[in-house]
Amino acid sequence: MYEEIKTACLYVRYSSANQTEQSIEGQTRVCKDFCKRHNIKIVEIYADRATSASKDIEKRVNFLKMIKDSEKGNFDAVIVYKLDRFSRSRYDSANYKYRLKRNGVQLISATENISDDPEGIILESVLEGMAEFYSAELSQKINRGLRESAYKHNSIGGSIPLGYKTVDKKLVIDEDSAPIVREAFNMFAEGHTIAEICRLFNAKGYKSSKGTKFGKSSFTKIFRNEKYIGVYKFHEYRAEDAVPAIIDMDLWNRVQKRLAASYKTPPGTFKAKHIYLLSGKLFCGHCGCKMNGNSNGSNGYAYYECYGKKNLHKDCRKKNLKKDFIENIVAQDALSLLTDERIEEIATIALNANRVDVESTTDLVALKGRLHETQVSLNNLLKAIESGLAPDTLVKRMAELEKEKKVIEEEMRKEESSVVFLDKEQIIYWLEQFKEGSLEDDDFKRTLIDLFVNSVTVWDDDPDGFYKISIAYNLTSLKTKTYRLNKDGRSESDIELTAPHREDQTDLPERYSDSLFPSSLHEEQIPLTYRSW
Repeated sequence: MYEEIKTACLYVRYSSANQTEQSIEGQTRVCKDFCKRHNIKIVEIYADRATSASKDIEKRVNFLKMIKDSEKGNFDAVIVYKLDRFSRSRYDSANYKYRLKRNGVQLISATENISDDPEGIILESVLEGMAEFYSAELSQKINRGLRESAYKHNSIGGSIPLGYKTVDKKLVIDEDSAPIVREAFNMFAEGHTIAEICRLFNAKGYKSSKGTKFGKSSFTKIFRNEKYIGVYKFHEYRAEDAVPAIIDMDLWNRVQKRLAASYKTPPGTFKAKHIYLLSGKLFCGHCGCKMNGNSNGSNGYAYYECYGKKNLHKDCRKKNLKKDFIENIVAQDALSLLTDERIEEIATIALNANRVDVESTTDLVALKGRLHETQVSLNNLLKAIESGLAPDTLVKRMAELEKEKKVIEEEMRKEESSVVFLDKEQIIYWLEQFKEGSLEDDDFKRTLIDLFVNSVTVWDDDPDGFYKISIAYNLTSLKTKTYRLNKDGRSESDIELTAPHREDQTDLPERYSDSLFPSSLHEEQIPLTYRSW
């Protein structure tokens, strides 16, 4: 199951508020045993002590460091003792799992056999997608406000460049530190190296904009900062003579010319990292193994290759599959499924799964039961008091119940603060946005595929160059589609729809029906004709 995972880091966390939880050491031991069983190399262990998983995420210093380090590609997975060690907040969990996924890193629980049932997958996709959508929407609102400030050429936060200070939200020259900037530019233009300038400035006791000693990277940023020649920039907005200039254009141009000669970018430095949208979902029909994403570094060709053929079954005849080809086919198919009826169905499934998730992972159901019983007892005592039949003991008992009620309500508020309650109208609103989405957008395609597609199985069908492709879906109302097309995405012109054969679908989840679901692809975009095999 974890054969493609070669390296991993461990994340362990201990909350002092619950002394019955596994200790850091105990969690580490279990996670190490898991890695040993699956031949996974541990490259790092991140530990946070006495921190909560449901709030104050910024206090989990090593957790945030782990998320940041996942960008470096040093590990394939994050191993946790239990998923609640990662996060108890579903929105936090969705957000950070999404960031790991974008970096090609998988989250694995060492002690929980997580079921990838359709309802759970749909709920996770909805939570991740909504968290991303509303985060982007909030970001747009923030950027709108920042843009208005930028049009006024105001300082909009962040570090203030060395040589400047702010007065009434405007950048003005700081005469104490501006000479340092001029000296640096002049020395570099005259032929001094950055290392020489760095040593000299530190020897003189000069400080950077952060009040620290200079490093080599400090000067690279300084020499490329156009504010020093009066340019104000914010995203795509650019205005000249909007900031007081510290450096004249002649000196600036001489420095830029020398930078260009000294810092030529090596080929491939900014080579794009491929995001494989079918990672974990694409399977070889010949041997049943996963097909993993790979690329040819020399020409950037991205493809999926059979893990079994490469590492296990050398006799497997599955050829590599072009990344864009199969992803576009699957995404187009998923987009065709986004009807009003399915949007309603997805919203209902996500809502029910959210309710089950809350009930199974929190004490809210038990607390609601206790609260109901307490309220019934209070109502009965109130009736007795109103009838004048209440001795002092009943009045005392009523006071005890009122106190108990407040305690229960406080416990419920704490539990509710760490979970997400989805709203059906909110889900439908989010899904409606997809109708105007573009398949040119990889993020859009990823969300579509995650939402609808459970697995894709591909065979190299015959010598004529046709592929046989089966798609199984997360919605159980959708039947598995199996069809045949060539490498150009074209189907046979006269394929007859026939009844499916069970032996051809043994690699697909048993929960999916064998009957063929009628095609609803836009034929003018990808002209496919479906049939079973």
